Amino acid sequence: MLPGLKAGFALDARLEADSDQLMWLGLCELRVMNDRRWPWLILVPQRPDVEEIHDLTPLDQAMLTFETNMVAQALKRVTGCTKINTGALGNIVRQLHVHVVARNEGDPGWPGPVWGHGLREPYPRGKLHEFAERIKAAL
Repeated sequence: MLPGLKAGFALDARLEADSDQLMWLGLCELRVMNDRRWPWLILVPQRPDVEEIHDLTPLDQAMLTFETNMVAQALKRVTGCTKINTGALGNIVRQLHVHVVARNEGDPGWPGPVWGHGLREPYPRGKLHEFAERIKAAL
């Protein structure tokens, strides 16, 4: 079993296909969305069969809030963005996961949401690794 992986937990195949593992936090696996249009991180609580934040225990809810804030602050420091978008929609991928996206006026789709805007543009492999290392250092 990988470090931090909770018994019975399995990552949704769509999250695995669209993002790369960055690191383990206390509750969540932190992943990088492989879309170079926006610096975009995803927190996935390592709890089986959880779809909504209110499905978590109160302690896990507090931990998710703490980890989301920590990741958002690191992303803002690394990117210098003007706005952080945070969301847990789950309309397509039901497994609970929280998106943390760095936004700037004039970026693709501004001021609208990133979901459903155009086609994903994967990072060149070295650039994804470089971004991931900068986030790790900021955390």
